[in-house]
Amino acid sequence: MSITLSKVVFSSPPQPAVFSRVRWLPLLAALGVMLLIFEPFHAAHAASRLKDVVDFEGVRDNMLVGYGLVVGLNGTGDTLTNSPFTERSLVGMLERLGINTSSDTMKTKNVAAVMVTATLPPFSAQGAHIDVTVGTMGDAKSLQGGLLLVTPLQGADGEVYAVAQGTVSSGFSASGSSGSSVTKGVPTSGRIANGAIVEREVNFHLADLTTMRLSLRNPDFTTAGRVADVINKHLKASVAEAIDSTTVRLQVPEDKRGNVVGLMSDIEQLMVTPDQVARVVIDEQSGIIVMGENVHINTVAIAQGNLTIKITETPQVSQPGPLSTGGTTVVVPRSDVSVDENKDSKLALLKSGVSLQDLVQSLNALGIGPRDMISILQSIKAAGALQADLELI
Repeated sequence: MSITLSKVVFSSPPQPAVFSRVRWLPLLAALGVMLLIFEPFHAAHAASRLKDVVDFEGVRDNMLVGYGLVVGLNGTGDTLTNSPFTERSLVGMLERLGINTSSDTMKTKNVAAVMVTATLPPFSAQGAHIDVTVGTMGDAKSLQGGLLLVTPLQGADGEVYAVAQGTVSSGFSASGSSGSSVTKGVPTSGRIANGAIVEREVNFHLADLTTMRLSLRNPDFTTAGRVADVINKHLKASVAEAIDSTTVRLQVPEDKRGNVVGLMSDIEQLMVTPDQVARVVIDEQSGIIVMGENVHINTVAIAQGNLTIKITETPQVSQPGPLSTGGTTVVVPRSDVSVDENKDSKLALLKSGVSLQDLVQSLNALGIGPRDMISILQSIKAAGALQADLELI
């Protein structure tokens, strides 16, 4: 597709008309009062709670993983000849239960070897229930209706923190004799709600902390400084300090020692306005463009044009003249070649300070699609005129 960016015009807003000062004075006064009323609302609306901006030290999840067997499948389990780990696991489980068996006589297709994963929430006590996710390892076709046997779930330190067991809820797949089939969800993976019981607690005592660290979810020096300022202003003491763009160190005040939960509950509701780096994120596969705030471009000239060559074939029939003795009828090819060099294309000059939003709106008005817009943004960045980080995903 040949697209030409011929002209981008950014018009200034129209100048207001001149009215009588006496007539419009009461209206202007009322408008000023409205602005004073709604200004705090807009400021608060732009801010975020501290709990949505930072993560508190020690308040974190822990990943658990385990290996187990799912039984009770309706012929959709692993083929033992293709999944030797399933066969050895089944034999070992039966031997622990006091049943001696030979692997040569096992032909079942109702058992599947699975990996079990779970997330241990912070401060989970013994006896609490958590959800688990189950996924096949062999050539099992479906886990629908299967029962997960007792499976220990280990953490990164190798210790068992939970034990899982229960009926697996998964998608299904059905097919007919003519080859038609229907599938809902993923039959080879499933979930067990409240399928694991916590057996070991994470050894972390929040109340004993005298110093806490707050980790920003989006690292930024300005945001870190604002977080420290908001906390110091609220507690009326210099107890918070921004160490770097990610970490804010908080000294627990003397009157809050032993009551860190009350301190966190108090400061996590504070409102802070996070800052962000000007960034443009581009997904070239799907053509998605996401622009951040404060993205601007310097003075730059843009032109886009393609060389288009059009070849048209018009075959014609050539016949011999009347009363000729040796002539034959033939098809003579006729080709028409035209070249379009887009001579009418013009260079568009964008002045410094124009926001990227204005540029994109103007390009959209000219009918330029996301693919061509991505190429234009990459070219502007290569020219050093795009004052933002360009991230390709």
